[in-house]
Amino acid sequence: MSDPKKTARISQALSRLYGVVVSPRKAAAPELEQARELIRAIDAGGMPLNAMRVNQIARALGLEVSSKAAVEDTIARIRAALGRV
Repeated sequence: MSDPKKTARISQALSRLYGVVVSPRKAAAPELEQARELIRAIDAGGMPLNAMRVNQIARALGLEVSSKAAVEDTIARIRAALGRV
């Protein structure tokens, strides 16, 4: 994966040197991709066995999650967060 800071520096340098405006390709953030993979797996009939992993994905999306929260509730919140993105 490319480093976003490095890509931004290269784009700025090209812009200054050659007057070229380079629009960076917008890639999905890794946390969004992990959340989408989780939801796809659940929709395909899987059930997450590691509640800590589900909570970690939710926290990476910026959600506040209690360690005592039910996995199903956290998954519903992840679905809602993905719907807003």
